[in-house]
Order: sequence, then structure tokens, then C-alpha cells
Amino acid sequence: MTTTKFKTIEIDGINIAYREAGNPDNPTVVLLHGYPASSHQYRKVLTQLSDTYHLVAPDYPGYGNSDFPTPDSYDYTFDNMAKTMDAFLEKKGLDSYAIMMQDYGAPIGFRIAVAHPERVTAIINQNGNAYEEGLGEGWKLIREFWADRNEETEKALLPAFTLEGLKWQYTHGTRNPETVNPDTWHLDYLRMSRPNAHKVNLDLWYDYQNNVKQYPKWQQYLREHQPPMLIVWGKNDAYFPESGAAAFKKDLKEIDYNIYDTGHFALEEEGEAIINKMRTFLGAKVK
Repeated sequence: MTTTKFKTIEIDGINIAYREAGNPDNPTVVLLHGYPASSHQYRKVLTQLSDTYHLVAPDYPGYGNSDFPTPDSYDYTFDNMAKTMDAFLEKKGLDSYAIMMQDYGAPIGFRIAVAHPERVTAIINQNGNAYEEGLGEGWKLIREFWADRNEETEKALLPAFTLEGLKWQYTHGTRNPETVNPDTWHLDYLRMSRPNAHKVNLDLWYDYQNNVKQYPKWQQYLREHQPPMLIVWGKNDAYFPESGAAAFKKDLKEIDYNIYDTGHFALEEEGEAIINKMRTFLGAKVK
């Protein structure tokens, strides 16, 4: 049961790829990936925690090994991607699960949690933001894009989609870039080189401002339901600095709070420490 399996399931005509490991009779953890990644970012978690937990890591439409419908046939917004992921969990028959969220996994995961608070047993948060003060300097050009979407503000963001720009996502803020597997950004670059990929990702960056508008709703969910939360946060993240992690203390009474001297994809450099924290936390909070 510890072998990771690579599966697909059809949701509204879209094949959603996902990785699954562990015994389905064990407590489930849903692993929601970030930008510009895929379920590949959770490969260490799937390998190391599948002895005790049932792990499910889907790829969003347009990401990883899932189908990449054209922007004319699929609405690339966070509302719609969360709807697709919610339908995926429904079709899988999952009605009780912890959520691990990173980056884009937060706006998707919080939408699911708000819709089904009774299903979420715990939240593991690795640089998944829900507060205005958690938006760092990396948002400067995106904020200009939000204020006025035009050819110039779009052009300013295009370097992020280059091989060097994608490498930066993984290595910026790490103590030792040699700890980061280069397959990560090379896989992302191949996917980012497909037709429509730049448009889709610009559309999602533009739509991200609607996540910010939903922050009060997510904060209310946290206050009302007090889900157990483990924070495992890379403090050198240019997009989501430690101030975003600290902000959760305003609304949650109890947090297992852990900050690491690394970047946006903390699992790359601090996988062993984070996975050990996850095992302890889940053992105490999820039965």
C-alpha cells in the first residue's frame, strides 16, 4: 500500500490526474499543490507518510498530468478550479480529510473548507496565504497588473515563465540550491511552453485578486471552526513571507507553528523536518 499510484478520474469531461498512496482505511490527507507546480511537489510526502495515512494529490486542470482544456472551454479562475477539485473529492468518495495546502492550494483548499467545514479534520499550511499582510514584495508587478491589465503590465510578468524564472521560484531563499531537484522547474517549463499556457497563468494571476477579497470569509471560517493547523513555512518566500504565517495567530487559538530558513517550496530543502512534523501533528490531531 506504500507504493504511489498514478491515476486519472474524469470530472465534467476533464481527466484529472492524481497520485495516491497508502491504505484508504487510514485517515486521508489531500495534498493541494501550488504554482507553477503539480502533485510532483509532494513526492516526498507520498513516499514517507503512506505507511500511516491515505494520501491523495491531484493536479489542477492545466497543471501536471491533468488535461489542459483551452481557455475557451474551461474557466481558469480559482472559484472554478476549487469547484473542480471539490467535485474530484466527491467522486473519490472522500468525506473526511486533512488538507495540506501550498500557494495556490490555499485559495482552493479554503474554498473547499468553507463549503464543507465538517469534512476538514486538520490543515497543514506550507506558505498558503489568507491575509493581506502575507502578500510580500513579489506581488508588486502583479498588483500593477491588477490595477491595469494591458500589454505592458502583461509583458512585465512574462520573465516568470522562462526556464530561469521558474528555477528562481524553487531556489530563491534556499540556503543551498543544490538541495532542490532541477526536475521540478524543468517539468514546469515544459508545461509552461504549451499553447495557451502563458494566457492561462496570466488569467489566474489576474483572478488572484478575487482571493484577496475572500480573505475575510476564510478568516471567519478559521475563527468559527478552529481547525487544527500545522504551519510549516519557508520564511524567505518573496511572495508569502513569514508575516503571512504569523497572521493566522489572530484567528486560531492553537497552531503548531514552525518557520524554516528556506524559500517558497520548503519541502525541497526541509522535507525531512517538515514530514516529521506532519507525522507528529497528524498523529495527535487526526484519528
